[in-house]
Order: sequence, then structure tokens, then C-alpha cells
Amino acid sequence: MEQRKSRYTHGHQESVLRSHRWRTAENSCGYLLPHLRPDMTLLDVGCGPATITADLATRLANVVGIDPSDHVIAEARRDHPTLDLRVGDVLDHDGAYDVVHAHQVLHHVQDPVAVLRKMASLARQLVAVRESDYGAFTWHPASPALDRWRDVFVAVMRRNGADASIGRRLLACAHAAGLTDVTYTWSSWVFATPEDRAWWGGVWADRCVDSSFSQQAVDDGVATSAEMAELAAGWRAWTANPDGVFIVPSGEILVRVS
Repeated sequence: MEQRKSRYTHGHQESVLRSHRWRTAENSCGYLLPHLRPDMTLLDVGCGPATITADLATRLANVVGIDPSDHVIAEARRDHPTLDLRVGDVLDHDGAYDVVHAHQVLHHVQDPVAVLRKMASLARQLVAVRESDYGAFTWHPASPALDRWRDVFVAVMRRNGADASIGRRLLACAHAAGLTDVTYTWSSWVFATPEDRAWWGGVWADRCVDSSFSQQAVDDGVATSAEMAELAAGWRAWTANPDGVFIVPSGEILVRVS
């Protein structure tokens, strides 16, 4: 099967950016925060709507965010006019920063080892990466619709040359990139309150019918439009269940460079 190049699975529709804007330094890079000092500089790779970037900028001397999407950067600049936000690909980026950080970026690229190697070349002290692991996502109660949703999502990512479960392979990727002083940790987002279920389930229900993911699934013949609507209904059913729990685990690496 021929892989498509440079195709971002999620897309940048409102259903996607709604979840990306929820991310903060505390809920998305807590493993990194104890290692930061106010005098440090940081590059935030794949910054998206820059909510994590903005949080980090309150803690550090200088923070730069880059993202290949000019649309997303334009919106982020409107929301965060004082931040240094640039359109760009990390592989083409030059400079030197004390810390180079990426959250949920490597599972969308075809060569994560090359990206890690480039990140390390830009870092004076630390490389920090956090990546989800769709294969390890778990939920209650059991749901054939959510089982099928994960299968469809992983299949679309695979067609894009990406690895939906790279979270468990971050240590291996770092070693393949020639990085040796690597600490691997694991943390999770948990959605279990009625409010959290409504938000998380609503985000994914909408993505199943209105996102690049849903369009790619249909265009690639992975699922039909009718099936994607059924998956959205499955998400809403899970959201309404008072016993519903959804756990999103992620692998994390902190790399010390010299």
C-alpha cells in the first residue's frame, strides 16, 4: 500500500483545535517542569494553538513556538500576540535553545528518529518529548463502537506513514537517534467526571464526522460516512454513561545532551 506523504491525520478543524487548546504545561508536560529554570530558552516544536507554549513562556526567559500550519500559527498569534510564533518545520529550523520540546508531534511524522536527532542538534541541555499510545488507550464500559473507532484511526495514521502507538517506542527511537542519556516515564490523562466525559467524548464525536481524520477515513475506503456517523453516536453513548472512564496514556522522554 502506497503511503501518503505530509498528510496530517487530525487536520485543523474546530473539532481538533478545541482539544488542542485544552492542553497546558501542567497537564501535558508535567514531567519536564521540575527541570526548567527561569533563565532557560525553549523551542516548542509543533506548537499548534500555543497554549502549552504560552504556559511555558510564563516560566522561562525566552520561548519560541514553531508549527508547519500557517493557519494555526495565525490563529495562535491572535490569541497570544506577545509570543514568538513562527511557521516552520523543525527539520529546517536553525538555532540553539536550552530545551527543545515537542508534545504529540512524533506520532504524526514518518521519520521520528530523524526528528529526534534534529531536536537534539538544536538543544544545549534537554530534549523533552511526550507521545500518546493509542494501542494502550483503555475505557469502560466496553464499546464495539470505540473499538472500531480506534481501528479506523490507527488505519488512517498507518496510511499516513505514522505510528499511533509510538508512546511505547520513544526510548527505542531516542537510542536509534544516537541519544544515550534518556529517562523514560509514563503518564495519563483520565476522563471520568460527567464534565470530562462530555468534553472528551464530544470532541471525538465531532471529529468522527467533521475533521480531516473522518474525511481521510472515507476517502481511503477505511470506513463509510454512515459508519463514521455510527462511531460518533458510539462516542456520545459512552459520554452519557455515568460509569464511563477513558484513559489516555502517553510515553515521555527527557534527554540530556552535551
